[in-house]
Amino acid sequence: MIDINTEKIEELVSSRYIEKVFPSKKILEKFLKSGKRLKVYIGIDPTGPQLHLGHSTNFFLLKHFQELGHLIIFLVGDFTAQIGDPTGKTGARKVLTKKQVLKNCKNYKKQVEKILDFKSKQNPIKIEMNSKWWEKTSIKEMINIMAKTTVGQMIKRDMFQKRIKQQKEIYLHEFLYPLLQGYDSVVINTDIEVGGNDQTFNMMMGRDLVKSYQNKEKIIIATKLLINPKTNEKLMSKSKGNFIALDDSPKEMYGKVMALPDEVIIPCFELCTEISQEEISKIKKGLKVKKINPREVKARLARKIVELYHSKKEMEKAEREFDRVFKEHKKPEKISQVKIKNKEMPILELLVKTKLVQSKSEAQRLIKQGGVKIDDKKIKDWKKIIKIKPGLIIQVGPRKFIKIS
Repeated sequence: MIDINTEKIEELVSSRYIEKVFPSKKILEKFLKSGKRLKVYIGIDPTGPQLHLGHSTNFFLLKHFQELGHLIIFLVGDFTAQIGDPTGKTGARKVLTKKQVLKNCKNYKKQVEKILDFKSKQNPIKIEMNSKWWEKTSIKEMINIMAKTTVGQMIKRDMFQKRIKQQKEIYLHEFLYPLLQGYDSVVINTDIEVGGNDQTFNMMMGRDLVKSYQNKEKIIIATKLLINPKTNEKLMSKSKGNFIALDDSPKEMYGKVMALPDEVIIPCFELCTEISQEEISKIKKGLKVKKINPREVKARLARKIVELYHSKKEMEKAEREFDRVFKEHKKPEKISQVKIKNKEMPILELLVKTKLVQSKSEAQRLIKQGGVKIDDKKIKDWKKIIKIKPGLIIQVGPRKFIKIS
């Protein structure tokens, strides 16, 4: 049953999550009031195993479409991820194997179902994998698809223009990527595609192909990106590793939110939560006239986010733990233990072995910055050999602790 409640539709069309609608918001509103059950899809390439808060903006918007009764298609780009989206890249992406891609998307549903209802009996979400059609596509069909666009159209992309200026190579498979993603819209026979503003070029390619193959209008909704207003850089980046994952532990999630710079508090409330715009306006005003402490507001944001992806109980536990470490300057109540058989080990190897860091270069950088302690003593020499003994506590940064067993 499609809900054509004017108030709900107008609320969706004017949603704070939306950056731009192609061809227009008026056409979107017309579609929604038509009474037709629309196919609304989002495509995500599994280039990593975790989705992050930057993705949640899309899911909050899709939730409104689902509540109105429209069909939501969650498309996993398991085929396109093996090619790599060149969006925003000054160099070619690392090629992923099918095995890596399937491993990456294993827990996507579990992460997204905190917002979208996959178990709905009346309007369940449909999951698709684009390898379903791309692995069966012949060369002849691919050539027919390629004939729908020109080199001139592709070369206009900003990242390709940057590479030309920097005299860097552009690989042919990168040219094909927007066509592959765009053709997904044709196969799905979609009415609406939702994606981040940085995906506009790829989504527009799909709009052109739907017009060419099916002679119908496809609406594109480009959502706002989570940007730091001070630096104008993306706040969540999988490639740079600085993101808050939807499946982070409550403790990790709470700590990461509290570590965010003050200037991103309002954008995070707007794009990563569903609290009312009225409440956000009050918070914004309070911060402006300095009636509210930014730390208190950030704690409220952390509580809201952790409770959404975990539970109120887990959120309260995470908050107590954070206050214990940061306010009371005590160690966490529970510290994970790692068994080390060696009697001694270079500090860089030890940090990698305990998984406190991902690489020796990261370990070296953190030591130089004074971010590594062993039994409360700061390590200054990255070449130091550590004598291993049970009960040794290693700390990296303000939140990561490991005890040697």
